[in-house]
Amino acid sequence: MTTISYLDLSHLVMPEVIVVIAALCVLSVDLMFLRASELRLRVSVGAMLSLAGCAAAVAWILHTPQTANVLDGMLVLNPLAQRVQIALLLLTMLTVLIFIGSTFTQHVSEYLALILLATVSTMFLVSTQDLLVIFLSLELLSLSLYILTAFNKRSGQSAEAALKYFLFGGMSAAFLLFGFSLLYGWSNSTNLTRIAGSIHGPHLDPLLIVAIVMTVVGVGFKVAAVPFHFWAPDVYQGAPAPSAAFIASGSKVAGFFIFYQLMAVGLAGAAGSAVWHGYVSGWVPVIAIVAVLSMVLGNLVAIRQTSVRRLLAYSAIAHAGYMLLGILAHTGQSFAALLYYAITYALTVLGAFGVVALVEETGGDSFSDFAGLSRRAPVPSFCMLIFMLSLAGIPPLAGFFGKFYLFSAVLTSTPGTLGLLWLVVLAIAMSAVSLYYYLKVLKCIYVASPPAGAGPIGVSVLRQVVLCLIALSVVLLGCAPNLLLRWL
Repeated sequence: MTTISYLDLSHLVMPEVIVVIAALCVLSVDLMFLRASELRLRVSVGAMLSLAGCAAAVAWILHTPQTANVLDGMLVLNPLAQRVQIALLLLTMLTVLIFIGSTFTQHVSEYLALILLATVSTMFLVSTQDLLVIFLSLELLSLSLYILTAFNKRSGQSAEAALKYFLFGGMSAAFLLFGFSLLYGWSNSTNLTRIAGSIHGPHLDPLLIVAIVMTVVGVGFKVAAVPFHFWAPDVYQGAPAPSAAFIASGSKVAGFFIFYQLMAVGLAGAAGSAVWHGYVSGWVPVIAIVAVLSMVLGNLVAIRQTSVRRLLAYSAIAHAGYMLLGILAHTGQSFAALLYYAITYALTVLGAFGVVALVEETGGDSFSDFAGLSRRAPVPSFCMLIFMLSLAGIPPLAGFFGKFYLFSAVLTSTPGTLGLLWLVVLAIAMSAVSLYYYLKVLKCIYVASPPAGAGPIGVSVLRQVVLCLIALSVVLLGCAPNLLLRWL
């Protein structure tokens, strides 16, 4: 194990330290100097401090790239991990920008501090290969998200969603901790590489099988995969829009990153196979079953929704199924495809929640509230068009190339055979189904007539710029995917 001084360690984790300091500054400035000021000023100052902290962390990572593996894998820094950290920080900055103008809470500094602390936990999550740090980071992230979900104290839906999220989250944490303890007992180590080195032979020990199932249950909850998805629809509908956007974006990227690390690195010797007529016991068949259930249930149930938020929730469950294909393929190409898909999906759904937040200021989140939106708010409507079509996988948007690259990586993961073709065919069929319910939203926006007496929606210049920036990024990453792929 590499020895390291506290000074060297603080230098390695300086981006996380910067974000924590930003969170403390937001709290201090608001509570000591701005508590009696009007809400708009407090939101603006808190958002600027949060953005400055995230930008400083990004600048530090770009200016001082690090490669390190210290404390027996507790902190693992490499170019890929740091680039994912930059992506997480950028997603957080966009979440903060969406929060500007919100009026659901008077506790501005506490809300922004929790978002920043949740970001810190995701940054640690993608820079470790140790079970203890993984669990602690997931718990810090979960605790922050529980509170962020319940932050709208005037909404009964928000409180109910947070309670359900907390109860299911506590149960999943127990499963995950039990699975991790079995892996530690099996390998006598918490390091993922050493755990993989202790797995020998084609036949799996029953204890290891139980550990695999427990781990999949625990992490499957974090990424809202079926049958561990029960919390997602209520949370996506009840949480404040910026909270739901963060849950659907940054936490999802970090969750799938560590899910891949746990399976492909920590359990590399127990993969097995999900090839058609070539089943071999291991974690790959388990992931295949979860992926199939997520794709089918997520897409079919989304058809029945009349709430845009719940539609996005079931859509997220379906997209989790697609992303699980990148994990079960467990090749370098599939990992790059998974990260591209996760980041572009996070960007797209963040923009979609930005439009939802805008519509909710004059109504709710049902389809009827979106009726005739193109005549009431043309710019956000056009952005929503791009987001919905990207989620459906229509070219030349980022969602199309994400699916194309991911499905290609799955097919080429079994050289000389098309044994995983059945999964890709199912995924393409479910993508076709998803186009129907995304078009239902666009039909309300562009075809349906606005409600009687509904006038134009006042949209600030900042909000329009943020939505247009996200929409432009979705188009650009679809037309020129190498901008992100070569970076990953």
